[in-house]
Amino acid sequence: MRLKNFIFCLTSFMICLQSIHPSAESPDSVPTPTPWPEQFHALLCMTLYSGGHQITDLWYDWPKGRNVNLQQKQLGVYMYDIEWNNGTSFYYTLGTNGTCEVIDFGVGIPRPDFLDEANYLGTQVKDGFLCNVWEKVDFIWYYEDVATKRPVRWDFYDGIITHVITFEVGATLPDSTVQAPEYCFTAQKDV
Repeated sequence: MRLKNFIFCLTSFMICLQSIHPSAESPDSVPTPTPWPEQFHALLCMTLYSGGHQITDLWYDWPKGRNVNLQQKQLGVYMYDIEWNNGTSFYYTLGTNGTCEVIDFGVGIPRPDFLDEANYLGTQVKDGFLCNVWEKVDFIWYYEDVATKRPVRWDFYDGIITHVITFEVGATLPDSTVQAPEYCFTAQKDV
């Protein structure tokens, strides 16, 4: 009878473990990162490579081919960073002394499945969450909550650490918000 009770308890414990930590199903199973939704809004708290801080409103919109970062650096200016799928990015401020820099990076915004073929590193607790961790091309270390599959944190090769504060699937930004000001198109370009 004791053996039956022991086997019953052990089986129940294993079932509980599998429901809490699905990757415990088999030692050979490696989780895959959840693709980004085609549209989302995330509020990000960032520690920059310089040690400064920044709050970013990220609006990812794959169908419209844009990634919008509305950035407030600590005690600094409010910056619009509008990235397009054609590789063009606009960095600008608004107002009478508004500035604009246009850069062609030659690559567009990340695909929803940009973490395909990333290296799985196991689990770690980050920002109080048990996370699956992936690394891709020594550029990004991506932390995803094991329970919800939502992103928790992104660490970049240059020391930038991005904490995901909120993550709203399906949220979009009005088109009028992302239109770069006229002076981005009429300013003299350096030769």
